[in-house]
Amino acid sequence: MAKRERGPTGQWRRRLAQTLQTAVAYPPYWFLRLLPLDMASALAGWLGRTFGPKLAANRRAERNLRLVFPDLNDAARRRIVTGMWDNAARVVTDYIHLGALLAQPDRIEVRGGKVLERLRRDGRPALFFSAHLANWEMVTLAVRRAGLPLCVVYRRFNNPGVDRVVRRLQGQSGVTLVPKGGRGARRLVGLIEDGMSTVMLVDQRLNNGIAVPFFGYRAMTAPALARLARRFDAPIVPARVERLAGARFRVTFEPPLEVPHGEDPAAEERAVMARVNARLEAWIRERPEQWFWLHRRWPKEPEAMTSENGD
Repeated sequence: MAKRERGPTGQWRRRLAQTLQTAVAYPPYWFLRLLPLDMASALAGWLGRTFGPKLAANRRAERNLRLVFPDLNDAARRRIVTGMWDNAARVVTDYIHLGALLAQPDRIEVRGGKVLERLRRDGRPALFFSAHLANWEMVTLAVRRAGLPLCVVYRRFNNPGVDRVVRRLQGQSGVTLVPKGGRGARRLVGLIEDGMSTVMLVDQRLNNGIAVPFFGYRAMTAPALARLARRFDAPIVPARVERLAGARFRVTFEPPLEVPHGEDPAAEERAVMARVNARLEAWIRERPEQWFWLHRRWPKEPEAMTSENGD
């Protein structure tokens, strides 16, 4: 494997590569932005369905599907993977046209609005959790529409030019963006202390997380959601997103999960995160084509796990 170049030469080449990437990305970005939202979404879906299954990464999605749904036949598995690429491509145009989604409230159907009303009335910060299903950004739009102050932790793109564009688009909703990392974590804590809610995507692997069942296999899971809930006595609210058709969505806010406050924080964190993963499982099983199956969620040799205790 080639070593990454260091020093001025390596930095110069890296910056040049990033500049070229940004230059290549801008023409299709502006083209899709000039198209009406529904037309751009339809075009993106076609591109995803046509070219996504031909990419090398497609093998990882198929492997994950065989692990989780071993009884699926090849045709059913192909339908799910093709649907995944369709949805993933449409997410791009959703971001490009985020302003249109904000301006057309009827594109986002909200269920469980009473949960948001109760949170607004109580004035307590909440911890919303979701997954890379449909378009997770719709949770942010729905929460902000309800008038709740909200912050979102994000991971910077390696390309600064692309990162600036995406953050500018995200910022249209009025959400406070917090970069992932040491200072970001401290800032997140401070914002929650000040009464701001947050949205967390909890379906990706964290190598130094805790082992929790996910589709019956041991999955290293970030415990931050459970820890923040204990620290701030904040409700954990499941927030499910479904793509109904094209650029139309449904966001469902479910009743908050109960968070135990006993004398064994580690066991309680595992129990909470097991319940969280169980909710994600249920959502994914109902609409498997809308989950991002490309994540390295399980190791190459997954270990069966049927409870939070590893039984």
